[in-house]
Amino acid sequence: MKRNEPVSKIMSTNLVTIHHGEPVSKVRQLIREHGVHHVPVVSGQKLVGIVSNTDVLRVSFGDAFHTDERTVDATLDHTMTLEQLMEKDPVSVRENAPIREAAQILSQGNFHSLPVVSDGNKLVGMVTSTDLIRYLLEQF
Repeated sequence: MKRNEPVSKIMSTNLVTIHHGEPVSKVRQLIREHGVHHVPVVSGQKLVGIVSNTDVLRVSFGDAFHTDERTVDATLDHTMTLEQLMEKDPVSVRENAPIREAAQILSQGNFHSLPVVSDGNKLVGMVTSTDLIRYLLEQF
């Protein structure tokens, strides 16, 4: 295994993001359409938060009762903002950080996705637990 390889080697760069002013229904739609589990929240290109599928499920209890999607979306959009739902100032790593640093952070088990930023907190990628496992498998 190569030491000190940068996280940029394994990060995803084709990201699904949401602008901080969008309604909660938009993040629900993005998660469903793209099959992602984490959606970074941006202001321009700057990372300002992150929303996980778990965050959305926690507040959209209507899904458990097979309520119409539009009803769930309308209820969420009228009772909550994206800023209230998102994790503000999420833990992130710099694009030149070693893969080991990302692995240490993700191994704590608090979350499974880590935004990757450049100078000025510009979002440039994401690295997930799955990315780390794939990297490890390549070593064998």
